[in-house]
Amino acid sequence: MFSEAVNVSSKITDILNQGNIDLLKNARTLIYYVVDQKDEELVAFAKQEGIAWAEHALTLELKLEWVQAIRRTLWHFVGILDVEKNIMNDRTEFYEIEKTINDQIDKFLNNFFLNYTKYKDTIFLKQRDMVDHLSVPIIPVSENVSILPLIGTVDSYRIQIIVEKVLSNIADSRIHTLVMDLSGIALMDRDVINNLEKVLAGVKMLGCKTVLTGLRPDLVRKMVHAGVCVEENAETKGSLQETLKNIF
Repeated sequence: MFSEAVNVSSKITDILNQGNIDLLKNARTLIYYVVDQKDEELVAFAKQEGIAWAEHALTLELKLEWVQAIRRTLWHFVGILDVEKNIMNDRTEFYEIEKTINDQIDKFLNNFFLNYTKYKDTIFLKQRDMVDHLSVPIIPVSENVSILPLIGTVDSYRIQIIVEKVLSNIADSRIHTLVMDLSGIALMDRDVINNLEKVLAGVKMLGCKTVLTGLRPDLVRKMVHAGVCVEENAETKGSLQETLKNIF
């Protein structure tokens, strides 16, 4: 088996230490389930392996090489048994054995990849939700006032998250004033500026006042060129410190 999986063989100890995954023990388990056609156990084992492999960020390339090595090794011993005990009497019987073994191993691989992918997708979505939450940090400073300090680049994806988070937060918290500080904005293109106007309109429709602070000259110029007028839906102040001083 080791000669069939050169890349994996050199990493058996590393994989055991990294993810507590015993490749040799698992190979024996897989062969047992395949030979004895333990379908339910095979699928459950594939799920367990897929999640463990994804959880410890082990590559699919190594897993595929290892399973293919197990497949070739299993067929090697089937050939030896056939020579010694003539277990395959005719061609039909050979094809039946071939179908059984390969179908079982393919079933393991399919379920392994499915659960590996599901786990990775779940982690990705959790991480994206966390990033989305951190990218729209609405901070309550009193019962009626919250601050939204925007930092970095606001692109078309992030502005949609801002729309969703801001409107949901206002509806849930029933705040009276949202202070949106734009002093940390690095870049905001024209489409995003147009969407910002919609955010302000939505906030006003929910009965909340928006105070914009930290408007830099370059951002103001872009708003003017885009024909965006924020005065109708928001109040503007020079700095966040000035705004909070006035509010409190």
